[in-house]
Parts: sequence; C-alpha cells; structure tokens
Amino acid sequence: MRMKDDCIEGTGILESEYRGGMYRVKLLPPLKGEILAKLCGKMTKFRVRVLPGDVVSVEVSAYDLTRGRITYRGVRRDRSAA
Repeated sequence: MRMKDDCIEGTGILESEYRGGMYRVKLLPPLKGEILAKLCGKMTKFRVRVLPGDVVSVEVSAYDLTRGRITYRGVRRDRSAA
C-alpha cells in the first residue's frame, strides 16, 4: 500500500508530450528541474486534456525524483487575462 507521505507535491508547466501518455514538466520553485510525468487515474478516466503551456500540479516520487504524476490541470500560462 502506498502512503501519501511518499510523494512530494509541487507545481510545474507542461512543456511537451511524448508517446504512451508521458509528459515533460518543468517544475517551478521551490522544486527545480524537469521530470517525466503521467496523468493520474481520475484524469485518464474522465479524459482531461492537457496541452503544452498548461500549469499543472504534480506529485513527485520520493524514491525517483525524475518521475511524477499530474494530479490537476490549471489555467494556461500564455493566455491573456480577458
């Protein structure tokens, strides 16, 4: 069973999409760097679409700091406030 404390939560910007449902996410401070992430189960189930430029919430594995899971999609960064 996986404990909730086994992950580090952060925010990032989706940079690119790869085959197999993997995404490259650039993490925002206080976390830094880039990770490979996949969508969490609920986002896959309800077919939530994410595009490059979206701000996303991620959970980074405490065991492998280069892998993570996208848990929430925010507003696109490049859209102007209308």
